[in-house]
Amino acid sequence: MPELPEVEVVRRGLERWTTGRTAASAEVLHPRAVRRHEAGPADFAGRLAGRTLLAPRRRGKYLWIPLDGEGEAVLAHLGMSGQLLVGEPDREREKHLRVRIAFGDGGHDLRFVDQRTFGHLMVADLVPDAVGTGALVPEPIVHIAADPLEDAFDAEAFFRALRRRRTGIKRALLDQSLISGVGNIYADEALWRARLHWARPTDTMTRAEAARVLEAAQEVMAAALDVGGTSFDSLYVNVNGESGYFERSLDAYGRRDEPCRRCGTAIRRDEFMNRSSYSCPVCQPRPRRARY
Repeated sequence: MPELPEVEVVRRGLERWTTGRTAASAEVLHPRAVRRHEAGPADFAGRLAGRTLLAPRRRGKYLWIPLDGEGEAVLAHLGMSGQLLVGEPDREREKHLRVRIAFGDGGHDLRFVDQRTFGHLMVADLVPDAVGTGALVPEPIVHIAADPLEDAFDAEAFFRALRRRRTGIKRALLDQSLISGVGNIYADEALWRARLHWARPTDTMTRAEAARVLEAAQEVMAAALDVGGTSFDSLYVNVNGESGYFERSLDAYGRRDEPCRRCGTAIRRDEFMNRSSYSCPVCQPRPRRARY
């Protein structure tokens, strides 16, 4: 699933291609793509026609495009395979095209393509977030925490929240109400950089260790942004259909039995929440009192 860097790459592409343009029409080709827009596909399309798209925003793994006039935005979640693509309007329709937005200037259109249909689009009201940053966000994600690349992210509040929880550090990093945008890949990468095991109890962490994890998460996601995110297959691409290249720079995730880039020990893979965790047995020793 795309994490913060991949979604930010898409947001930047949309900013270039859609900001300030007026939608002429929206066509919903599969109702599941707008299943969370409770008023239905026709209402979704009608709410977009004639509206000007403003500069897109993002929080964690969610992005949205504010609309002119009424405090609303098109909220997008890419799910496992969702893609927002721009291109010439007369190009061939993609096999898994779900929604198409045409613009009044006749230029590049915007398409939502989703093979597995786990992603979705909806029009939602913009409201103040519930986490105290003062930002306006779509109402369905009002509870989502600030992400580590936001200026509003509060490192001290993050540390205090960690200490209150009785869980492992990786579970905490995946908790979108605590810190948004971090998924399985970047959690493993940040913990490798911070030299902490994924099952380290959060209530035993020091302020310095919490700061180290946060700094590592910020660094690894910034590095991923520089090369367009992480692509393991063709299901994550930017708005031009291009893959990211950070997969080549991963230090832990997906490197089972390969040598640790620091000490040479074989990277280990553990079962974790029906997924996997990758770590170095030497650089990231398992804590005596682990939480899973």
